[in-house]
Amino acid sequence: MTTLPLMPKATAVWLIEKTALSFTQIAEFCGMHPLEVQAIADGEVAQGIVGYDPVANHQLKLEEIHRCEANPDARLKILATNNPVKRRSKGARYTPVAKRHDRPDGIAFLLRNFPQLNDLQIVKLLGTTKDTIAKVRDKQHWNTPNIKPRDPVTIGLCSQMDLNAAVNAATTRLEREGHEIPQPPPMDMVDHEGSGE
Repeated sequence: MTTLPLMPKATAVWLIEKTALSFTQIAEFCGMHPLEVQAIADGEVAQGIVGYDPVANHQLKLEEIHRCEANPDARLKILATNNPVKRRSKGARYTPVAKRHDRPDGIAFLLRNFPQLNDLQIVKLLGTTKDTIAKVRDKQHWNTPNIKPRDPVTIGLCSQMDLNAAVNAATTRLEREGHEIPQPPPMDMVDHEGSGE
């Protein structure tokens, strides 16, 4: 994955104004098309954008610029960042207030259709708690009579990609541990369960 500089357009403006780099070199460094860089240089695009100095902001060394100015085939290398801000990637996801009442339906759907998912995976997928999952599973949830299993992807609680990844990870884990992959109940049983309550 290529790392782009902070504020790529403003960085391109600065590089155009302050260096003798080619449009292609600037374009590749800033993740842009060379024609877009040329349009910035011609004043057709990015008017009013103040140049952002990548040297002063520790994204490039001056020596690196001079090296690439001397060789049009050379490519600028961005400095490794030691950005203390960590992007949040783990943990439960935020669920908008308007969708929170749908969560028990999504939990019920996952418990019924993907029994291989463990509670932690459901917590991460739906932004719920283990306590809520246990209550839905044991039919102790305060709203149990109204819970209808609904696909969390369709009701917007998670993406199909995330769900597929979680199911694949769970299946792989069970296979690795030598366990059998649990199968969801047949659809006619599910229908009787739903109408019986």
